[in-house]
Amino acid sequence: MNEQAVASLDQLQIELPSWGFADTGTRFGKFLQDGSAIDTADKFADAGMAHQLTGCCPTVAVHVLWDFSEEQNAAAVAQIADEAGVRIGSINANLFQDQEYKLGSFGNPDAAVRQQALAHSLDCIELGKEVGSDLFTLWFADGTNYPGQDSIRKRKRRFQEGLRACHAALSDSQTMLVEYKPFEPAFYHTDVADWGMSYVFCKDAGPQAKVLVDTGHHYAAQNIEQIVAWLLDERMLGGFHFNDRRYADDDLTLGSIDPYQIFRIFNEIHDYADEAGEYPDIAYMVDQSHNLKPKMEAMIQTVMTAQDLWVKAALVDRAALRKFQREGSIVDAENVLKTAFNTNVDGLTAEWRSSKGLAADPLDAYRKSGYGARIAQERAARRKELGIQSGGSYA
Repeated sequence: MNEQAVASLDQLQIELPSWGFADTGTRFGKFLQDGSAIDTADKFADAGMAHQLTGCCPTVAVHVLWDFSEEQNAAAVAQIADEAGVRIGSINANLFQDQEYKLGSFGNPDAAVRQQALAHSLDCIELGKEVGSDLFTLWFADGTNYPGQDSIRKRKRRFQEGLRACHAALSDSQTMLVEYKPFEPAFYHTDVADWGMSYVFCKDAGPQAKVLVDTGHHYAAQNIEQIVAWLLDERMLGGFHFNDRRYADDDLTLGSIDPYQIFRIFNEIHDYADEAGEYPDIAYMVDQSHNLKPKMEAMIQTVMTAQDLWVKAALVDRAALRKFQREGSIVDAENVLKTAFNTNVDGLTAEWRSSKGLAADPLDAYRKSGYGARIAQERAARRKELGIQSGGSYA
């Protein structure tokens, strides 16, 4: 069982977000770090370093408006990624930043704004084709803040029209991932508020549309692993955004609040694979942008936590679990999960890393590398030359 658990780590390829290495914050404030990325090249360099240390982060998610420009087109960014030892991963549309999106993007009552949002989305799909990305990711801030502000049913139909048009533009190899979130910034109703709404939109759009589950975008009482189990059974789970939640938002490192929940989610994936004879095709992506933790350390910590919890879930004794489930032996069945969760897997993850020529502890290796201190010094100097405000000593 240990050997299979270690081997299963090859299934867990985790995409890092370009924006997670730059200075970002909350609506209330931004706390700057000297070591944070200044430009796209810095973002990919940091992601490349994280991949070099962890061995499981070969791709980087990009936000089109933040990572591309007229001066830095698709070919230029792809070359930057290649030089950093990684590849461009999912293409993330930006349908929330422009002033025109005050009343929404795909759901906006103004047809001209909807067309603007669709044109941007189609550009993102074409950009993905240029750089060899098979994932097009959509998150919408659309919704309303007040009853009567707009027609909920009409907004649903507008979304269906826009998503169908996006799906029609996909290449045969591309998948469209539709993310959901219960609230913020729309506090009366959100157009894609839960997994069921995303599911309906995806089924209506076409077979290359799948649901994206962000582990932070749920109310505290929601059973995320049940959502995962249902989507797996329906062949509609397209990917994850890894983080954690205290309420219903994200940007906390994975497992920092409830590691047992992430274990239970991974348990559903391993259980599906055990029954189907193969692992499902799922995109595992990090969506975090840290305002307090050192950015590089936070990314590496998240990846290591994901690997630990993945291996723990792989250690679940499936035969014993199914036996106890058939017998209705509730305590014994639960203890099968708890036994696996409480297992120290440091030796197993170290074994996998050794087989890849990696250090047993990537975080420790990062700290000893001097990379953090070097980028903090170099980037603080560059910010001074560019007249950009600098931060503290976090790397």
